Amino acid sequence: MMNLRVTGFDWDGGNRAKCQKHGVSVAEIEALFRNAPRIAPDPRHSEDEDRMIAVGRTGAGQPVFVAFTLRTKNRRRLIRPVTARYMHAKEIAAYEKESAETQNR
Repeated sequence: MMNLRVTGFDWDGGNRAKCQKHGVSVAEIEALFRNAPRIAPDPRHSEDEDRMIAVGRTGAGQPVFVAFTLRTKNRRRLIRPVTARYMHAKEIAAYEKESAETQNR
């Protein structure tokens, strides 16, 4: 797991609307990051800025996928979610398999 060392989130009307388009709330996205998600680079979508993906579960246990970038504002390092959605069944199965393998190491 990657340590992001951030102090909060960067929300505005643009990214809030895009993230909620698939039914995932701001609270669920923020909960995902509090629950130690798996984080990986997203080089396919990193033309203008470094993008990453996070997968994990919300506080209620809902599996979620979030694409995000990091921004610095007023000397604060913030997570800026770009888009979010609930994971599909195959993604959930892969996530749970990898989680089990990680715990057994």
